[in-house]
Amino acid sequence: MGKVTDELRDLPGYLASCVVDTDSGMTLDSDTLGKLNIETAAAGNAELVKAKRKTLKMIGLKEEIEDILITLATQYHVLRPIPGRSTFVYVVVDRTLGNLALTRLRVADVARTLT
Repeated sequence: MGKVTDELRDLPGYLASCVVDTDSGMTLDSDTLGKLNIETAAAGNAELVKAKRKTLKMIGLKEEIEDILITLATQYHVLRPIPGRSTFVYVVVDRTLGNLALTRLRVADVARTLT
């Protein structure tokens, strides 16, 4: 387990986290507490981040993605691209145990250490 996942592991409802190379979809650092295949999820979400960046470019918005939230019935998935880099922080928390606001703030703090 690496520095980034260490800093996220104490989030309420924490299930998994990783740092992902957006271009390849490979995890650079990962941790999971359960059965979630974080490597496969990371690869799929890398495609999502690339698609959103492409869409912003197509519509002429010169904006950076702050974060992407995927809300499932039982989980929150938060993706936070690192400005100026081809990586993003990805964390999964249990929706009933987690705190979305705290999760987003912590992921933003951790992402700032990677810029």
